[in-house]
Amino acid sequence: MEYKPWKMSIMLLILLQLSVLVSGAPRRCDPGVRGLCKPKVEEKPKCTDVLLSYCDDMSYSQTMFPNTLGHKTREDAEAGAEYLLMSVAESLLGGECNPEIRMLGCSVLVPRCEKDKVQKPCRTTCETVRTRCSHLFEGIEMAWPYFLDCDRFFVSEQEGCYDPLEGLKADQDPEALDSMEFVPPEELATTIQFTYHSNAQMNNILKKTEEQCSDIARTYSIGRSMEGRELLVIEFSNNPGEHELLEPEMKYVGNMHGNEVLGRQLLIYLAQYLCSEYQLGNERIQTLINTTRIHILPSMNPDGYEVAVSGLQDNNYSDDEEQQGYRYDSWNIGRNNAQNIDLNRNFPDLTSIVYNRRRQKGYRTDHIPIPDYYWFGKVAPETYAVMKWIRSIPFVLSANFHSGDLVVSYPYDLSKHPLERNMFSPTPDDKVFKLLSRTYANAHERMANENARCGPSRSHSEKGIVNGAQWSSIAGGMQDFNYLHTNCFEVTVELGCDKFPPEEELFIGWHENSEALITFIEAAHRGIKGIVKDEGGNVIKGAQISVRGIRHDVTTAENGDYWRLLTPGVHIVSASAPGYTRAMKKVHLPARMQTAGRVDFVLQKAALEPDMQEEDVTILSMGTYDRFDPYNQYERYTLMADLSHNREERQEKPWWWSYFVLPGSPSPTWLLKHY
Repeated sequence: MEYKPWKMSIMLLILLQLSVLVSGAPRRCDPGVRGLCKPKVEEKPKCTDVLLSYCDDMSYSQTMFPNTLGHKTREDAEAGAEYLLMSVAESLLGGECNPEIRMLGCSVLVPRCEKDKVQKPCRTTCETVRTRCSHLFEGIEMAWPYFLDCDRFFVSEQEGCYDPLEGLKADQDPEALDSMEFVPPEELATTIQFTYHSNAQMNNILKKTEEQCSDIARTYSIGRSMEGRELLVIEFSNNPGEHELLEPEMKYVGNMHGNEVLGRQLLIYLAQYLCSEYQLGNERIQTLINTTRIHILPSMNPDGYEVAVSGLQDNNYSDDEEQQGYRYDSWNIGRNNAQNIDLNRNFPDLTSIVYNRRRQKGYRTDHIPIPDYYWFGKVAPETYAVMKWIRSIPFVLSANFHSGDLVVSYPYDLSKHPLERNMFSPTPDDKVFKLLSRTYANAHERMANENARCGPSRSHSEKGIVNGAQWSSIAGGMQDFNYLHTNCFEVTVELGCDKFPPEEELFIGWHENSEALITFIEAAHRGIKGIVKDEGGNVIKGAQISVRGIRHDVTTAENGDYWRLLTPGVHIVSASAPGYTRAMKKVHLPARMQTAGRVDFVLQKAALEPDMQEEDVTILSMGTYDRFDPYNQYERYTLMADLSHNREERQEKPWWWSYFVLPGSPSPTWLLKHY
């Protein structure tokens, strides 16, 4: 049979045409073949009714899709995170800047349409609203919404814009609108809002306060928690960042137990109060800040706070008896840090060392070194950070805030009883500690009132104060460590029996404690202060200031200055240092003296005294005072905290984030301020 290729080609062509007809596939457009391609006529968008319920009060009724953001239909716009944000903006922003934010968003989401043409909103209106309202987004750690970008989605009047708020203005008195006052964003940093603050909100408030009062305030970090959260301090001084000669330094520490939250909030409010009152010309606050360096750490345990907040939210779903039982069981949720360490049991137990050595000649109850064996235990990074902080600044006075009772507790915290049973266990400075404790309790609205007592301290406390060991003996407490390791006198303030009081009670808590917080800071100026020098006028660092009858010395700081808290009365005070003779003075402190008495010393060169040598040998047997972290635990803790911090940055989202993550939709990361 003869092979004819042209017949084969014809057959293949017929088969291909048949396959196209059977499959129903359209013929390919070939521009080279006339009539095969028909021009596709796209229907031009036309004006359509505004059917979004949150935009039905705009001054216009027609819009157009696709809109400026690329939503092709009304349904697309309604399903987006942008519209969701507009619908909840009023609740998120506490009712402020509403309906301005919503209407501004509507002008972009459903733009005005006239004669089938879109008109853009005015940039000036957008900028005015942003100036007034951006601080509200910062307050909840939310970025200014991208679709309210004044340069991107709004135009100038020369380009033919319209005012998206004209409908709102038409309903209001024009004169009232022009005269409407709003607080500038820089002033709102110190506007106290009696609500609970997340860790991010707390740090934001502290930094905003620093910005507003930059001449008297400074924030700084002392380290990070186990999960990498910053331990942020704000200080107030007329010369922030520097120790000034003869100016006492004091500190407040809150939220050591993560579930005891009122102290944390009070210290946030105190920072805002100090800033605003200083600027308003409050003479008492100005004097306090000009003569004192005040350090405030609102949260020592931010990780525990996060757990406590989560536990409380889980606890609020039901009020039945079973749920109430769970609430009782969860009373301590969040108390410890992320390692499940109770931070108020984690400091070096120096009190036991004092008790064991009290029968030895020349034993001391001050500047006791941290024993090397302490570092072999589990030291929390929060504890480590606070210890370094305490050692780095010459603090005179301190209070740390707890809840679970209504009382001021003072050292010792550890009982001197052989079996550590609760027992009155005073320090050599018992009179001073009682005076300091009464200073806070008496200035508090209720604490010194016998009828206001609550909690287990009732059987031991007297007019709102109690010895810690007599009430509840503990080892490794922070206030004992302050007293025995440094010059600092610290008390523990229990703010009430409700560890996590309802939000509506925060204002009452501030009202009851605000005067006490200020009065206690003023107590840093009790007693005496001075400078120790040699005959050549050179300052002597580390000289010991002793008071007859009180076996507890304080030492001079880098510049040779010292502060010694004392009760009113007559005291015999001496100064001594290795290689110098002891100098002694008699001091009389009147009962109503408001500032520390100035007592300077000039020491003469001399041979080392035998009793001084004995004391030094005693100290060296436990390791020298400067021997801190001999096994370089800091590097290990820093590494752990940094790893946790990186994990924290990846995982932690603001409290509102879950509202905007929609199934099947991209995550709206444009809402995140630090994304």
